[in-house]
Amino acid sequence: MNTANDLAFTVIIPARYGSSRFPGKPLADINGKPMVAHVIERAQEAGAQAIVVATDDDRIASAVANLCQVCMTRTGHNSGTERIAEVISTLQIPADAVVVNVQGDEPFVPACNIRQVAQNLAQQSSAPMATLATPFLNADDIANPNMVKVVTNHAGHALYFSRSAMPYDRAAMLENTAAIDPSHYLRHIGLYAYRAGYVRQYVDYAPCALESLESLEQLRALWYGDNIIVDVAEQAPPGGIDTPEDLAHLLTLL
Repeated sequence: MNTANDLAFTVIIPARYGSSRFPGKPLADINGKPMVAHVIERAQEAGAQAIVVATDDDRIASAVANLCQVCMTRTGHNSGTERIAEVISTLQIPADAVVVNVQGDEPFVPACNIRQVAQNLAQQSSAPMATLATPFLNADDIANPNMVKVVTNHAGHALYFSRSAMPYDRAAMLENTAAIDPSHYLRHIGLYAYRAGYVRQYVDYAPCALESLESLEQLRALWYGDNIIVDVAEQAPPGGIDTPEDLAHLLTLL
């Protein structure tokens, strides 16, 4: 079992140029540096043994070539996990290695969270995959489909992820006899750690209807009966960046 002092993990950063709402997002300027460079810095602060940017775009590869390793990948991947699987195969990362998926559009992800999710996976054998969540602070956010909800069991394993309000508070939402308590709801943070061998297993699974309906790829793991460890993040990250307006808003908060 790894300890906090000898934890070894690789961060792979999927970064694609194409985005319908924010083209070129990983290269968006933040304080004089491209967004993806900030993600690399967070991975360095977390103590990653290796950092790899996985991209199919030469512009992104050029922007980070002097910062970390780059692995050029095929176009047409349906998810960041599929892109990570190609990197694992290309670089021949050992099956038991801990790999953390940090998206290239998460420049403000706390470094402590990256290390936390890696350590959670390394110290447990009950699941091949780990992720994080944080309690909601605002009841209005619970209805936001861009803020994914997760429900766990007593062991901290995910029961389900959804864009809908979950669990359903009957008294507050149907009977109007109580106020919604946002602390009863967990917002999923899209940060994952997996064993490298499991990523190869995951991409061999046929996609399931649930992941298509919700547009949440982690539901494929639950569909096939694989456990996902969910822990409350040591530090709540800011909201995601889906549009230039999202980035502008977050910059005003820093």
